[in-house]
This record gives sequence, structure tokens and C-alpha cells, in this order.
Amino acid sequence: MIDMTGPLTINATKDGFVRDGAPFFYFADTVWSVFTNTPPHEWEEYLRYRAQQGFNVLQISVLPLLHDTSDTFTGLLPFAVDENGRWDFDRIDEAYFDRAEAMVRAAKAHGFTCALVLLWSNFVPDTTFSKGNLERLLPFEAVAPYTEYVAKRFAPYEPMYYVSGDTDFGSERTIDYYMTCLRTLKRVAPEALASMHLNGEETLSPERIANAPELDFYAYQSCHFEERQYQCWTFAEAFLAKPIKRPIVNSEPLYEGHGHGNKYGRFHAFDVRKAFWWSVLSGAKAGFAYGAHGLFSWHRSGAAFTSESWSKIPFDWRTALRMDGAWDAGFCKWLFERYELHTLEPAQRLQATPYEQIRTAATPSLDKIVVYIPYSNDVTLTADLSGYRTEMIDLAAKRAVRPSLAASPDRRATTVRMYEGNADVVFIATRA
Repeated sequence: MIDMTGPLTINATKDGFVRDGAPFFYFADTVWSVFTNTPPHEWEEYLRYRAQQGFNVLQISVLPLLHDTSDTFTGLLPFAVDENGRWDFDRIDEAYFDRAEAMVRAAKAHGFTCALVLLWSNFVPDTTFSKGNLERLLPFEAVAPYTEYVAKRFAPYEPMYYVSGDTDFGSERTIDYYMTCLRTLKRVAPEALASMHLNGEETLSPERIANAPELDFYAYQSCHFEERQYQCWTFAEAFLAKPIKRPIVNSEPLYEGHGHGNKYGRFHAFDVRKAFWWSVLSGAKAGFAYGAHGLFSWHRSGAAFTSESWSKIPFDWRTALRMDGAWDAGFCKWLFERYELHTLEPAQRLQATPYEQIRTAATPSLDKIVVYIPYSNDVTLTADLSGYRTEMIDLAAKRAVRPSLAASPDRRATTVRMYEGNADVVFIATRA
């Protein structure tokens, strides 16, 4: 096992994370339900497998999800239950948090930072997912004591926090809950980085939260509808345009194996790669989260699942754990770090080819230009690349390709010739 060293902090340019003075690319796996659905021996198996793939963050909800859940509950709840079966939010169940703490301790020992969600939206009033859950809304007066307890309990393991989970903001009361939670967290654990995990339609619209000094980074969910995958780049651009500059993470893109919303079909590894590069080259260069359908809910074959009509039947957690897209996302993260792409900025202005799905980014000095081409196509850049070292990576086969270039007569533009393979590629030009 390995153990982490220093805590995560924000870099000097406010667009990324740092650990021990080095850039840290947030590369998370999504396992929301492990505190309620995962036995310890399976957790250890999971940690060993994900560690070898390069993941460094695990996204976990402290409280159980009450939607998108698999019937694999292991028996412990975070609060005591009274004689009528109702949760008593004044009485923490220590056994639940003993097990949760042991899981976080094991994750840290394997080199992971845990990103803990404090208030999943089904516990907060006036959100989409709390409307059918009125008997389990966390009372407002319990928000601060609960947050303080969690922050102190997990402090030795230096977690990050999402104050909200899969949320929208239906009222001022909703915002009051989250602001109370955020301010309590930062009072108790001021060094812990904090953000909001949003639903697939939100770009942090409430100014009270977006402008809060306690908020450390932006995170968005680019959603699970096939027809709205463009939100990988449009949401990144929306956060990049906010008046307060902060690191940006796509904390929930599509889940591999997840259904196409209400339509027939499932997402595959290619869709994961698209989401990665569409996000990081459009402003969300601080990090990316992967998810597999069946793993986030810790599903078992044959178990009931609450959202089958929309998400489709989940895979058994071990099948989901070994899906190819996790390896592909890890390879993309390796390329991002290997080519030191932390200083890139979106640069669609360099692209003369009219397809938005082709994303371009560059360093401010244009010493490095990166283009993601999801489908084989000529791509013309308004740049003279004669003094650059150029490389192309076939992301499906994970092999290097020698790119073919054609300069315009005046050398003010360069066309990257179509890759002779039916695969997505990333093109990297570095000034020699």
C-alpha cells in the first residue's frame, strides 16, 4: 500500500490543484453508495484494482442515496431509527460512521483522496429528488451539527467535500441549507477543499453560492442524455466565464454502461474518451470523474434497481469495475500528465474546421497546441506548425501515429490530414 503525503490545495493561477508543489489532476471514480452497500472485503478488492488504473480520488456520498439505488443494502444507517421506522436526526449511529471511517482510512492507505458528499439532494427541501422523500428531509437545525460531526470525524484523512449532491436549487430555503453546510464545514475544517455537486442542468445559478468565499472549485455534471453530451464543453465554458476564477472539474459525465436517458442504448468507452477531452480542452482541466453503471450503486446481478426505466438495468459491480472505459480514461489522464497539459486554455479560435465536436486548446504562448478529433477528418488550424514537433495518438488502440500535415501557401494555416483509421485521436503540437 501507499499513503498520500500533503493535502490538496489550489494552485497560484486558480485553475488547478496542487499536492506537494506539483500539479494534481483530479481523476475520480464514482462510488456514491459504498458506505451503505459495500462489504469490507469487496471494498479492499475494489481499491486494489482502481489504484493500478491511476485513479486518485473517490467520490462517495456520506448519506445514502434514495434514488438510483440498488437493493444491496448492508444494514447500517447514519442515524438511529425510532419505533415508527423514522430516522432520528438528533442521534448519529456510531457504528455506521465507524465502518465509513474504516473505508476512508483504507482508501487513503491505497493513495486515494476521498471527495465526500455531505447533503445529497434527497435530504434537502425543494430539490427535484426530495419531492418524494418528505419524511426523510434533514431538519434545518440538524444541518450544522451533522456537518460538524462529519468534518471532525474524517479530518485525519484530509478529504475534499461536495456540500451538495445531484442538486438543483428550488427555493431560497434550499440555498440556506447548503450555505449553512458550507460555512459550517469551512469553520470546522478550513483547509478542506469544497465545491457543489450539481444535477445535469445546473451551472451554479445562485449567486449566493457561486460568489461565496468558502467555495474552492467549480464542478459540473454534463449529464446522461445522449443528445446533450455537448454540455461537456458548454458547461466548462459557462464556469470559465464566471467572474470568480476557480479550478473546474467535470465531476459527473456519462456513466459507462448507463442507458441513453429514456432511449434505447448504452454508453461505451468511446463516449468516455469524448467526454474526457471535450471537458479538459474546454476549460475543465482541473479534473475528470469516471463512472460505471452498476458500480456507483454497488449492484449485484438480479437485485432490484430504482431507476431501471431510465438508466437501464445496471451491471454487476464486478463487471462494471472492469469495463474498458476506466482504462481508457486512465490512459487519457496519463497523456494529460505526460505531455504536461495543465497550462492549456481553450483555443477554438485556432480551428478553421467548423465542427464543434473537434476541440482545440493551447498554451497562451502557443508553445503547445492540442486538438481532439473524435471522428476521422481533416482539421485546419490557423497556425504555422513548421517549427513544431507533432504527434498523434490513436486513443482506441493506444498507439502513436505519425501525423500528415499540409501547410497553406502563405504558411498561415496548417491542415492536419485525416487519420487513416476509424478511431478518435488527439493531436499534439509542441514548439521545438
